[in-house]
Amino acid sequence: MSKTVCLVDDDPSVRKALSRLLESVGIGVCEFATGEDFLSYVVSHPVSVVVLDIWMDRMNGLEVLVHLCSLSPKTRLIIITGRDDFAVRSIASQVGAAFLLKPFGDAEFLDKVQNALTDCAGRGRIC
Repeated sequence: MSKTVCLVDDDPSVRKALSRLLESVGIGVCEFATGEDFLSYVVSHPVSVVVLDIWMDRMNGLEVLVHLCSLSPKTRLIIITGRDDFAVRSIASQVGAAFLLKPFGDAEFLDKVQNALTDCAGRGRIC
């Protein structure tokens, strides 16, 4: 089964590093620099797992999350952020998302992604 993760982050260096890491373990990546581009993609493509940065320009990750919950409520979510914020942690917990504070370790990140992929596969969804 093909495994693909959507990665939404406005920092090109973060996208590049995380994409290389995921690809190194055989996970495909669809990269998006903006929340708007990602949401346009979600309208016509099934998305099982998304790694979503919270603090982005124009449309932040919380705004993306609101739209994502209505467009694709079963999508597994991993929230990444460079700012430790209790409210963001609380929202992540409420929607069942994994939460990672930048900088995080490769092993920790891969573990969260593998868990999300396993969870969606266990629910009979294509990942």
